[in-house]
Amino acid sequence: MELRTRKRIYPKEEVCIGCHLCEIYCILAHSGTTDLVKAFNKLNKPSPRVIVEEKDEYYVTFALQCRHCDDPLCIKTCITGAMHRDEKTGYIICNEDKCVGCWSCILVCPYGAIRRDKNKKIASKCDLCIELGNPVCVENCPNEALELKELEELR
Repeated sequence: MELRTRKRIYPKEEVCIGCHLCEIYCILAHSGTTDLVKAFNKLNKPSPRVIVEEKDEYYVTFALQCRHCDDPLCIKTCITGAMHRDEKTGYIICNEDKCVGCWSCILVCPYGAIRRDKNKKIASKCDLCIELGNPVCVENCPNEALELKELEELR
């Protein structure tokens, strides 16, 4: 039996102020340093894995990140197996060492949540900060516009 992700990040658009702190903390968490200045001064600063989308005409702001689908097209189309489901958590993860930058996953993602890393020719997506335990975007959102919820709570 395949393990399914039990948690998702739920964006609350009505309270997002578009501060982009979720992006900043995401970059910091994946930079390999705990110093914010050093993370942003690095030549190969990682791309944020959560993206704040803003639409000026309606002033709609929300954070966009991987939904860790139950039936992920990104895994099905990945030619190298870089996109895979973590056996322990059920999260969809991209193994950067295996990714060859074919962009198949980007093309098939129905949410537009997989992006090209700005510095490397690899796919970049939310991993729910699997190595840290909790997503830093959720923990550091000043307005609590992002919540980590059990999938059953969202249905």
